Amino acid sequence: MSRHRPSGALRLLPVLAEPRDGAEQVTQALPAEPLELEEERGEWARVRTAYGYPGWVRADGLGPAPPEDWLDPRVGEAVDEARGFLGSPYLWGGMTASGIDCSGLVHMAYRRLGLLVPRDADQQEAAGHAVAEQDLRRGDLVTYGDAVTDHIAFWLGDGRILHATGRKGVNAVVEEPEPAELHARRRRLIRL
Repeated sequence: MSRHRPSGALRLLPVLAEPRDGAEQVTQALPAEPLELEEERGEWARVRTAYGYPGWVRADGLGPAPPEDWLDPRVGEAVDEARGFLGSPYLWGGMTASGIDCSGLVHMAYRRLGLLVPRDADQQEAAGHAVAEQDLRRGDLVTYGDAVTDHIAFWLGDGRILHATGRKGVNAVVEEPEPAELHARRRRLIRL
């Protein structure tokens, strides 16, 4: 397997579920992000991101390997980094201020600090360790879902959360009191 990155200094590369235009976007590869090339199929390439996420990209979107030190560690709090996305529109599989989903918000908040965490809410839940409700503190995470985890949010305290939601009438990154319909679907309280 060879290493690549999205070509172009500012190019965002959609990572799709299938090797075809119009397929569901599952995540996005950001500039300078390392991608492992797993397979080539015509004009498509199956890649795996640095955080282990597989998907398909257009082969012409790949460039040379990025430097080994592509992450820039710095001191800060993930919840403060997440606040930088407030008002950004909700986009399934998105990872930028132009469009982001709930697990992308968590992933990017940590990534801005130079820390690589899993991409999806269920993976993030599995990577964290459980926290009792009385020990919950600002910046911890709350996961939601019925049979499986399908949503994640930062806990702010005083019953408030920060999350990316595609909820009708909101469709953005917001800070709000935890909606009753989410509270009823709580799965776990975790700390990464």
